[in-house]
Amino acid sequence: MMPVEAVVLDIEGTTTSVAFATDVLYPYARERLPNYIRQHRSEPEVAGIMDEAREVGGVWNDEAVVVRMCHWMERDQKVTPLKALQGLIWEEGYRNGELLTPLYPDVAPALQSWHARGLRLYIYSSGSVHAQRLIYGHTAAGDLTPLLSGYFDTRTGPKRDVGSYRRIAEAIGVPPRRILFLSDVREELDAAREAGWQTVWMVREGLAGPAAAHRRATRFDRIPL
Repeated sequence: MMPVEAVVLDIEGTTTSVAFATDVLYPYARERLPNYIRQHRSEPEVAGIMDEAREVGGVWNDEAVVVRMCHWMERDQKVTPLKALQGLIWEEGYRNGELLTPLYPDVAPALQSWHARGLRLYIYSSGSVHAQRLIYGHTAAGDLTPLLSGYFDTRTGPKRDVGSYRRIAEAIGVPPRRILFLSDVREELDAAREAGWQTVWMVREGLAGPAAAHRRATRFDRIPL
């Protein structure tokens, strides 16, 4: 096994539970989305998101954009302008103390240990980079963003597309064979492996299916690096 220089981490099912997203973050954003747009529509960042959502969704007024975004959320579609708006809504929740990220207990100690050893740590998630910074900046273990070297979201490309992993490797300047990707989704791991990365399938909850091409682990501290 080639020595690792960089570790790229998924979020849901890898560093925090899927339930935190589905039962806490997504409902929080969904309930507040219409009012948030009404209150912040004139701000340049929100206006830009609305313009992008109109183009992606093929709709041409604010009311239709809100309906389309709610539709995307209900179907858990990884649409970039929706993810950007969710990040802004979550920011309010993190700032006012309504949201706090519950990491798996092995995550923070492992990240601290890997960082101390000189490994470069990155996040790759369908959530926006802004949302990723919030998630790791407000955890029950404190602010972990100083441990992270960078973030990637769907603007880099879909997580099941091998090209996305090639672009990330080029962006961070590390040979693919020296990058380790941790995820709970087989299709993402398959794409990363095709790009030449090392992979570990995180099996946090329940049982994973066949994955001959991927090592498996239930905790970060059981991954040999």
